[in-house]
Amino acid sequence: MAKKRSTIKEVAALAGVSIATVSNVFSGSKPVNDDLRRRVERAAKDLNYQIDRAASQLRSGQARVVGVLVPDLDDVFFTSLVSRLEVMARKDGYDVIVTSSRDDVEVEKSRLRALLGWRPSGLVAIPCSDTIPDLLRDEAGSIPLVFADRVILSEAFADTVTIDNIEAGEMVADHLRQFGHRDVVIAASDLSVAPIRDRIQGVRNVFLQHGREPTVVELGSNAERGAEIFANWLEANSVPSAIFGLTNVTTLSVLAALARHHIDVPEQSALVGFDDYVWMSARKVPLTAVRQPIDAMAQAIWQRLRIRMAGELEEPHHTVLNVSLQARNSVRQIGSDPLHSDDQAIEEKAGYEIHHKDIVGATPKV
Repeated sequence: MAKKRSTIKEVAALAGVSIATVSNVFSGSKPVNDDLRRRVERAAKDLNYQIDRAASQLRSGQARVVGVLVPDLDDVFFTSLVSRLEVMARKDGYDVIVTSSRDDVEVEKSRLRALLGWRPSGLVAIPCSDTIPDLLRDEAGSIPLVFADRVILSEAFADTVTIDNIEAGEMVADHLRQFGHRDVVIAASDLSVAPIRDRIQGVRNVFLQHGREPTVVELGSNAERGAEIFANWLEANSVPSAIFGLTNVTTLSVLAALARHHIDVPEQSALVGFDDYVWMSARKVPLTAVRQPIDAMAQAIWQRLRIRMAGELEEPHHTVLNVSLQARNSVRQIGSDPLHSDDQAIEEKAGYEIHHKDIVGATPKV
């Protein structure tokens, strides 16, 4: 025989408080002093009380739940972003439901249906492709929505928070040229994704000015498979003087492939990574890397979602954040740049500053 579930009335009785106080503790709708909160939480734990979200939603007409859709939870960038959103949501009394599309359009449709079935207060979506899912277009007028990272601004019908990916590519290209590198290979993940194409375009913008065309190798979003692809590419081609990994996953793939072929960084090939996680600076040769302002991204996403959940109906608001380059020892000087014949020193940033451009109803720069 199944054990009877504890009720909110029993929790209130054991804690010696009102039912409304118990409700406020778990919903976050009103502040509760620390002593009462501890009593309620202890009573709930003793009774193994579980919140009935469905019943709560029926009573209030809205769940204090925010949905977050990401392409891949194996990617540290997305899990880091989700973690920060969860902290901010909790502070404001919201729970977060996270789901991954596994970089598959059909899976994305299924996961979105499940998320929307909760009737969430708002939704943060990072689509797995350049095509915004029809389900989100259909819900655009009925649910607060913020797109992040993977989105083409000119096609967005809701608020967006992105980085300037073209600027990121240009920044890395300038850095490599200043260190004398001309033969550059770009290790891309998926060319069907707009931010990846923009990062490539940024690199090309710089090198094509000097008659150089960087080589692009598409590795996919799986680190092991990407390492295999890049190792095979190295077998058929000469070792480039520099490699730029466009994501943290492709950077890992490149490192694995270089290790397989006993190619040393930076002596035989320079390497620049993306996302700048701890492991990139904790190596024997720390990696130069593009650092995304992930804290500022999460803050901007949550701010825009809160504003929309509060009822703002203005035109879509596009926030574009700038990245920074963390210059380390994985890029070495191999010759003088004709544009810098005096061998002027490269200024290395010890930290980074976050700048953003808030564009309301504007056409993004291309």
